[in-house]
Amino acid sequence: MRIEHIALYVKDLEAARDFFVTYLGGHSNDGYHNTSTDFRSFFISFDDGARLEIMTKPEMVDAEKTLNRTGYAHVAFSVGNKKRVDELTDRLRADGFSVISGPRTTGDGYYESCIVAIEGNQIEITV
Repeated sequence: MRIEHIALYVKDLEAARDFFVTYLGGHSNDGYHNTSTDFRSFFISFDDGARLEIMTKPEMVDAEKTLNRTGYAHVAFSVGNKKRVDELTDRLRADGFSVISGPRTTGDGYYESCIVAIEGNQIEITV
């Protein structure tokens, strides 16, 4: 068994798509639009076969996402090595994203950083 994809509701669908394409090397499909419900989505595919579905529909509520809450905490992206973690973290910080931890080696041995992006959701950058 494998996870087929992860889905994320967003308010700004195009900004979310651009983030995953620009910073994380994703490849977007042309999108889907259900004209009856105004539901829209993109599938973002990554080189290793992982896929992320980003979706929106009218009247989405964008509730505050505190860091210490139940539910999904973050999505982690492996960039291959420490140097690339550092470089991408620096680029994201320079582009105005909030780096909330790292880059650092965690107590369980992961080299990572964590940023807040895409409407308050956390993205982990790791080796």
